[in-house]
Amino acid sequence: MNNEQRVFPGTTIKYNDAARDSAFSVISPMLEATGGITLSQLSRLTGLEGSTIQNWIKRGWVSPTRDKKYSEQQVLRILLINMLRGAMTLESIANLMTYINGDVEDTSDDIIEETELYNCLCRIIFDADDQSAFAPEEVRQLILHEIAGLDRDARANGEKLQNAMFVMLMAYRSAVLRSEADRMMETIFGNTQSDK
Repeated sequence: MNNEQRVFPGTTIKYNDAARDSAFSVISPMLEATGGITLSQLSRLTGLEGSTIQNWIKRGWVSPTRDKKYSEQQVLRILLINMLRGAMTLESIANLMTYINGDVEDTSDDIIEETELYNCLCRIIFDADDQSAFAPEEVRQLILHEIAGLDRDARANGEKLQNAMFVMLMAYRSAVLRSEADRMMETIFGNTQSDK
């Protein structure tokens, strides 16, 4: 995928090299300036319907809002779910997030801060794309490289984190490939395809 087509995973924001190493930095200033974002802003940011986001909160996959604004933690969780939902069931994504960071409302049991998890995943996705690294072992090497740069607590849970990140990266790539296949089917057959 060329840089003109790239977006930051889970968002509608066009990719830029300046934020490559810290993808969430393109979103955090908006959150800091306003103390959170509204549902309509979050919908534009993610391309998700507001009802979808509210459903995720009702199901306990995202913590409830305060004062009708979404905090950094909520936005991050929504981005992570959004980037995986094209290839995984929502229940599987929730289980995976619990495997990594425990209770959605308790950050004290987190292996890795979700900001760092999102940034790491984005870096690996961009590196894998740039290097055309599709083989599982190549992806694992990129993950190991990222984990080596994390803090001691995250590295102490390295195997658990490596396995979860591997699943997340393969699921994200599967979703991207499926989306590309769907676009090609539309090109071939027009809008007559109705098997979605």
